[in-house]
Formats: sequence, C-alpha cells, structure tokens
Amino acid sequence: MTYICNPMNMEYKYQIVEIMGKRAVFREAADPTLIAFHGEYYLFPSMTAGFLTSADLAAWTFHPLQGVPVYDYAPDVRAIGDYLYFSASSKLRNCSFYRTKDPVNGEFEEIEGTFPFWDPNLFQDEDGRLYFYWGCSNETPIYGVELNPADMRPLSEPLALIYGNPGKHGYERKGENHHPDGNAPYIEGAWMDKHNGTYYLQYASPGTEHNIYSDGVYISDKPLGPFRLAANNPFSYKPGGFIPGAGHGSNLTDHYGNLWHISSMRISMNHLFERRLGLWPAGFDGDGSLFCNQRYGDWPYRLEQKQMDPWSGPDWMLLSYNKPASASSSEKGYEPSRAADENVQTWWRAGSSRPGEWLELDLGQECSVHAVQINFADDRLQVDPPAGTVLQGNRFIVGHRQFTRWLLEGSLDGREYFVIEDKTEAATDLPHDLIVREEGIRARFIRCTVQELPFSQQACISGLRVFGMGGGQLPEQASGVVTELADRLDLSVSWDQGEATGYNVLWGYAADKLYHSQMVFGCSRVMIRALMEGQPVYVRVDTFNEAGITEGRVCRAV
Repeated sequence: MTYICNPMNMEYKYQIVEIMGKRAVFREAADPTLIAFHGEYYLFPSMTAGFLTSADLAAWTFHPLQGVPVYDYAPDVRAIGDYLYFSASSKLRNCSFYRTKDPVNGEFEEIEGTFPFWDPNLFQDEDGRLYFYWGCSNETPIYGVELNPADMRPLSEPLALIYGNPGKHGYERKGENHHPDGNAPYIEGAWMDKHNGTYYLQYASPGTEHNIYSDGVYISDKPLGPFRLAANNPFSYKPGGFIPGAGHGSNLTDHYGNLWHISSMRISMNHLFERRLGLWPAGFDGDGSLFCNQRYGDWPYRLEQKQMDPWSGPDWMLLSYNKPASASSSEKGYEPSRAADENVQTWWRAGSSRPGEWLELDLGQECSVHAVQINFADDRLQVDPPAGTVLQGNRFIVGHRQFTRWLLEGSLDGREYFVIEDKTEAATDLPHDLIVREEGIRARFIRCTVQELPFSQQACISGLRVFGMGGGQLPEQASGVVTELADRLDLSVSWDQGEATGYNVLWGYAADKLYHSQMVFGCSRVMIRALMEGQPVYVRVDTFNEAGITEGRVCRAV
C-alpha cells in the first residue's frame, strides 16, 4: 500500500527575495495545478521554475521549465487534445498561452496573448468549447470569457462572475481565525469543474498567510453563469492541525475515478509566502455537493490504486504529541519540545551546524510505530544569489541541487538502537519526508540524526511526528457539548475537557453532511467563524487518542 502525509513529500525550491533592502530566504510552492496527461500526473506549482511528475501521486520527480514565464505566479495547465496548455499571471503585460505535446522533453509553442490576467484557469467543455477564468483582487471579481480555440482570443467582453461578500460569508473574512485585519478579502484562484451537467466555479479566499485560507465554490448550469453560492462552503478548509491552510487549488480525477483536491498550506514565518502543498480525497455527494475530507488532513492516509472511500479514517494515530524530547544541543527559545507540539510554526534549532546533531522523542511506552514524518524548518538563512545574477523582479529561485540527509533510528530502551531509515547519502532534498513501515515496528524512542542540510544550515525540525498504535482504551465520548451563536456568522462550540489527546470539531449544513472540521489540542473550545448567513449548522465533537477515535453525538446548533 502507498501512503502520503501532508504537507506533500516533494522538493520545495528556495527563494531569495529582496524587498526594500531586506532579504528573505525560504521555500515556496503554492497555487498548484494538478492534471493527468499521457498516463502520468503533472503538478505545476508557483515559484518552482519547473514542474513535477508522478505515477502514483506519492513519489514526485522534478523537471525544470524553459520557454515559459516561470516567475509568474499561479501557473495553470490543462490537457486539451494532444497538447498541454500553460499560462501564468501578469497584471502589467498581455499574458501568452503556451502549449506542448511533451512537457518533459519538448519545447513550448507560444500563442501570443491579447490581455493581462492573474490566477488563470482554462476549461474545455464536453462540446469542445473553451472557457477562461481569472481574477485576484480585493476589489475586482473573478472574470470569465469564452476563447477561440484557434488563437486563444476572447470571443466577447469578459463577464464578472464572483464577487467577495464577507458580510454574509463568514469564511471570506480576512485575518487569522477570520478576525478581520482591516482588509477586504482577495477573491482569487479560479478553477472550473463540471459534474452531472453542473458547473462548479471554485475560488480562494481570504488570505494565503492565514490559517483559514480556503476554497469556496459557486454553481451554475452554464459555464459563464449566472452562478449561485453552493450550500457546502468553503468546500476546502483546514484551519487547525499541524499545518493549516487549504486554499487556491485544483481538482484531479485519478486513473481509478477518485477525485483529489490539492491546494496551498501555510507556514509564513520566514516570509508571507512561505508555503507548502496539501492533497486530500474529495468528491461529489448524492446531492451534487462538492466536498473535501480534511478531518485528519495532515496525518498519513492510504493512497489506494482503486476506487477509494473518500471518508475512510486514518489507519494510524498520532503518538508524538507533547512527548518528552531531548537533543544533542539547542538554542534558547528553540527547545526540543517544539518539535512535538503539532505546530509547523515552532521548531527545535540545534546549537550548531555540525553534522551529527540529533533530536529524540520518548513515546513513553513501547508502541507499534508505522510512520514517521520528519519536517525540517528554515530559520534566519543568509544566502546570496550566485555572482552576476539578475533578480527577476525582486526574486531568485535557487535551481542547483540541495541535499537533506539524516539517519532515523528506534530503540526500546534508549540504549540500544536499530536503523529505521538511512538517508545519510540520499540524493534528495525532501523537507517533509515520510517513512512508512506498514507492518509496524516496536519502539519507544525515535531519534533523528542530521548529517547534511541545504546551505549547511543549523538543523531545525518543526515536527518529528510519529504515527502508529499505542496502548490503552479509546477516549471517552465528548461530554458537555454546548453551542452558542456569538453572532450571525460565528458559532462557539465548547465541551468538557477530558483525557483525550485531541479533538476534532466537525460541522456542516445538514446532520449527514459534516464536511468541515477543525482539529485542536489542549483546549475545550472552538470558535467557528466560517458560517454562511441564514444557513443551519450541525456539529459533532470527536475525541481521539493513541488507541483510536470516538465519535461524538450530532446536534443542531443553529
């Protein structure tokens, strides 16, 4: 069986950005387009100067891009006939389209553009007609127009299709946890799908740097509308857990008929646009509602090569939360415990950049360990662009190969260790690597020894995350659940604090459509600030620990 765990296990390219004399160095990939083409999966994210291919959605191979504007954000690709069509964003010049029959080895043919656009999306209907959607602004809407397939020129004036409405759509309010930061939300990142005769125009809001970056959806029976807001919104939404954010994405139907949603996830510590990618099971329910399962959206899950159940739960539980941690050395304020707090924005930082610095977790008891995810962070990197480099705008994407090398070991007693995975000579740079032992191994201690990192930096690990099965009983069902409408867009949900490792608060517009979720640790209250005005809300609080998950009771809150 193949497993994946978000953020996706792939190369993320370093960016060197200079703004007003200040320099930031960070990794970025965002705004992903994922399609099937010629029997493989093709992934085009922003700011990678290339694309990635995969046979199974788990193992990815990077390919550099040439002949297209790689420094333009939000690349869009679609397979039309024998060609892959590419476009990307610019507000300052007319944007061209590019096409090729062989993205890996061939050249791109340019189709000269006639108008500027940002966050493009090309869609071919079943009758062969082409439609184009774009927009990224807190003032202007998502636009749409039909294109002439011969020259990609508009056949009419653009139509305004979607405007932001944060006064009625709570999930569109911009700010951390939707606490308004004084700015109108950007409505951006269009993506179109068609299912059973209905057109699903998707869009992102309300801020990629916030934990509540999401994808909403409008529906229509025509490709250019008029559109109406779908009942299930935002359909992609992940405000909690280890790494939050689930906005500006795309949908893929895989070789087996499964629907997947991919979108941007947030770190935003070294730079506003320090981002990663997440991939989740998605689908359309019997009523035509588009949904995405993000309940345990940064835990390992099966990637079956057959028709999947998009609501299947995790095979393994989180074993590493708040477990005692030790290290070879650490800087003040970057203690080892930060690698076990389930927060991608905090990390352990070694006291030196010497090879051999290590971090260890004590799981507290012998456990059946099935997966370990090692999440490396970047912190205060000082890197110069190569001599003679001319920045593209204010940015340089580092293209030369980097290596992330380490040794992962386990132990039953903290004295004698065995090797789980040896990547001390790996020719890869995977900052969120996932190591799976499907049959399970017995261990109490998990230790990662770092041998080499990009730019010889000090080791920083934001999450040494261990998954498997611990001992004990299932947690008790959540009790004392109270819901209270704070105002027409905000709902408070509280419960009695128990002995569970954590809680998953689920909600939706019907008792059998609890499509939204927020995972929390160490608290017994969540404020859901993503409601839609006038819509009913049903809530369930699930508890989980190292033995499994106990579902709560569904109650109507509004």
